[in-house]
Amino acid sequence: MRSLRNLLDSIEPMFAQGGRFERLSALYEIIDTVLYTPGNVTRGAPHVRDGIDLKRLMITVVFAATPVALFCMWNTGFQANAAMAEMGIESAAGWRGYVLDLLAIGYDPSSIWACFWHGLLYFLPIYIVTLAAGGFWEVLFAGVRGHDVNEGFLVTSLLFALIVPPTIPLWQVAMGMSFGVVIGKEVFGGVGKNFLNPALTGRAFLFFAYPGQISGDAVWTAVDGFSGATPLALINQGGMEALEAANISWMQMFVGNVQGSLGETSALLCLLAAVVLIYTKVASWRIMAGVMVGMIVTTLLFNWVDDGSRPMYAVPWHWHLVLGSFAFGMVFMATDPVSGSITDTGRWIYGALIGFMIVLIRVANPAFPEGVMLAILFANVFAPLIDYGVEQANIRKRMRRNV
Repeated sequence: MRSLRNLLDSIEPMFAQGGRFERLSALYEIIDTVLYTPGNVTRGAPHVRDGIDLKRLMITVVFAATPVALFCMWNTGFQANAAMAEMGIESAAGWRGYVLDLLAIGYDPSSIWACFWHGLLYFLPIYIVTLAAGGFWEVLFAGVRGHDVNEGFLVTSLLFALIVPPTIPLWQVAMGMSFGVVIGKEVFGGVGKNFLNPALTGRAFLFFAYPGQISGDAVWTAVDGFSGATPLALINQGGMEALEAANISWMQMFVGNVQGSLGETSALLCLLAAVVLIYTKVASWRIMAGVMVGMIVTTLLFNWVDDGSRPMYAVPWHWHLVLGSFAFGMVFMATDPVSGSITDTGRWIYGALIGFMIVLIRVANPAFPEGVMLAILFANVFAPLIDYGVEQANIRKRMRRNV
């Protein structure tokens, strides 16, 4: 990239008139900040310097989530095509059916190509709406405050698109994304100042405002008239026997070809993304480990006190790992560096609180079998208090050493 700058310097006189060089230089700055460093960097003491900026951090999260998004497209199409084959439906409804029929793609559930395209036609409109809504509010608030547009909405848009069902109306997607960005982030000052995860804030708004379109048995498979419970709902209703009756295995759920929100079904890909995020130091391994420890300990406690009153009491911890959105929430949502704890000890406590709350809500609350969203938002609220307690404990410890 230094050679590119030298080249620009050498050809500057050729573009001195008409502002063409300025445009070329601006293009270089865009390429340079995306691939290497931001336009302004600190160069000496006492500033803290690092090899990663906010743009690269956000791009790393997007890259880690891309395989999850690609799998969600195939799985969404697979679930729809399998349901159509079971119901004897020959063509999808609406404009998606027109496109698939026009391209002669078909609806064979055994065809990766057919399943991918069918799922793409559900995921892509949702993702485009999240980008448009998030980008609109980011540009608006950036203009009012007089600062540059932040790339954070790219991550929020992708994660929000992956945590909603494929059948959700697009106007609700726009409302949820707008609520998450504005109420969950911008009103507190924007990126770095929000105390709640924006994507989960938007989904929580939709869950309480429009529960019929984001929960229940009819929203997870994109076929009109088809109703099917998710594995978590099956266990909540009939225990592990209900999963066996539905021929759903642990490995099938680990891979992710089951019903659920668009990108939350594959624990395998979420854990692979965790490896990438931990290796690049974008996400905290302490938070992930804390979530796992909190979940395992709480699950073993409920297994121990199981009195047979509710099926969820007997669910083993390794099933909680693959049920619902546990893996996705642990990897992508709980590790939000802004809304989570920032001290090392606080991250363990914060993660353990999330794992504890997830199992508590799943097991002890018969009306709401999935607890990941509420558990993370609950922990977001307590993250500053957790860090404050850790810092005060460290101060007292140092004072005792110096007495």
